Amino acid sequence: MSKTPIQKAIECLSIQDVFQRSTSAKISDDFDPKYAANNEFGIQLKHIVRRSEVIQIEDDGERCIFRVYVDLGIRWIDVSGDESRVAEESPAETDDASDVLANIESTYVAEYLLNGEPGKDALDEFALNNASYHIWPYWREYIMSQGVRMNLPKFALPAVQFATNKNGKSEAGE
Repeated sequence: MSKTPIQKAIECLSIQDVFQRSTSAKISDDFDPKYAANNEFGIQLKHIVRRSEVIQIEDDGERCIFRVYVDLGIRWIDVSGDESRVAEESPAETDDASDVLANIESTYVAEYLLNGEPGKDALDEFALNNASYHIWPYWREYIMSQGVRMNLPKFALPAVQFATNKNGKSEAGE
């Protein structure tokens, strides 16, 4: 039985590092989360696998590193009695700055040691489907701690779970 592209990538990659490349956090000038009484707000999340790259490092030997860049964000928006908007619109569709009460955004990088050549398709599939699982715990902890520092309404991201098919097998390639 031939291996799937993602399985080829998994066999050639080993996680080396996860780090935050950039971050920003802001509270709207007219929103004071510490003293906001009965403020109606919704949560919108952003998750975009921005790009990936293979880097050759020449130190005492030649190593190949595979990096995946993921943009993540959370924002608290004013729903003022219309909570259905939150589920229907992505952050890109809600561009009215007056609706945004606060936001936290970051770009994370997952870095892998690349042993072998799984091919571009395999690396692309891995970047889109697996890299975020390595980044998610760091992002989750960051928004929880940053939210507390900013006195934002508490929000805990769920732990990431692998999807299972009807046969009970993981589809993410464990």
